[in-house]
Amino acid sequence: MKSTNNILIISILLLTLFSCKEEKLLAETVVNQTLQTILGRKSIREFTEKEITNDVLNDLLKAGMAAPSSRDRRPWHFIVLTDKEIMKSLASQLKNVSYMDRANKVIIVLGDSLLNDNCWELDCSAASQNILIAAESMGLGATWTAVFPYEDRTDVVKKAFELPDNIHPFAIIPLGYPLAETAPKNKFDEQRIHQNRW
Repeated sequence: MKSTNNILIISILLLTLFSCKEEKLLAETVVNQTLQTILGRKSIREFTEKEITNDVLNDLLKAGMAAPSSRDRRPWHFIVLTDKEIMKSLASQLKNVSYMDRANKVIIVLGDSLLNDNCWELDCSAASQNILIAAESMGLGATWTAVFPYEDRTDVVKKAFELPDNIHPFAIIPLGYPLAETAPKNKFDEQRIHQNRW
């Protein structure tokens, strides 16, 4: 009986040890996948004709809305463009995003200054970055195209969508499946790291 109990205890210990190692390996894999996605992100401006589904779009928007925000105010709004005529019209007026009409879909990130007048720009930055990282993880190509703080660009978007005064265009993110494989840039620079002092 004592021998059976010992075998049972050893079996439980081995199963626990294996389970802990498996969880650790799983956690390391997830971290590595996340890092690979972040380090693999690049700006894509040429796209195939392949359609982005509504489910994929919703996942991108969920990722954007999962971003941190000051005092949890979440001042973001998003306009999803699927209409090529609207894309062409905006592309003709905004030189920095003249390729927009070649995208399959476009997300315009907007900030509500009534919800967070001091930090909406920071919050929208976090939401935009989440969308870009999510797009990379899903095999999509995307580019962060600045609208804010350029008055000429914000005026174009405000006018095009008749936005109220408290809603500010922040960024335009054209999306699609990449036409060609593009290598990410290695942006790591040890000279930008300061230990304990400047």
